Amino acid sequence: MRRKGRFQYLLVLCTSLVVPCMLGCGYQFAGRSDLFPKDVRSVYVEPFINRTRDVGIEYELTSALRREFYRRGELQVVDQADQADAILSGVVRTFDSLTASVNNNNEVLQYEATMIVDVTFRRREPSEILWRGQNIRLTEIHAGERAAVVTTSPKFQNQTLNSLDVRRMTDIQLTETDNRQMREDLIDRFSRELHQRLMEMF
Repeated sequence: MRRKGRFQYLLVLCTSLVVPCMLGCGYQFAGRSDLFPKDVRSVYVEPFINRTRDVGIEYELTSALRREFYRRGELQVVDQADQADAILSGVVRTFDSLTASVNNNNEVLQYEATMIVDVTFRRREPSEILWRGQNIRLTEIHAGERAAVVTTSPKFQNQTLNSLDVRRMTDIQLTETDNRQMREDLIDRFSRELHQRLMEMF
């Protein structure tokens, strides 16, 4: 009995030391903030509106948001608006790629891609805007030619291309492939950050 009691004491002591350390080092437990409406338990992600010339980006963004909400699990994702406590909607305003840097021969080394989105999160009944984000802006840098690709970087290693593939591809092919990867990265990043902002009502 004495050994069991001592073990329990040590367990409580370790827990009391570890939890403050985690909080002090910046670790936080995921979940809703106190500002998030407690009666909102389900969400419908309405198909976003596309105001850009980039065909299909609204469907990719809508799907990515649904996956993120489903993966995180704080809200139930439903398939019909009339089944939801709240509705998430938005407009893709801008999706552009501009030259960020060139070499001495004026060949493009890097592009900077920018996506700007308006988002509204509203209660279905009674109709009420719970959160709104205007001109949410995200940027991503991507390579313009082979010289700008660092094949040993963690970002490159996470892609499906390898260094041999890069040597075989033309600059145009490489740029198109990296454009697709950059687009996916932007959409995934937007989904993660939007989910966090909504749960925190920030």
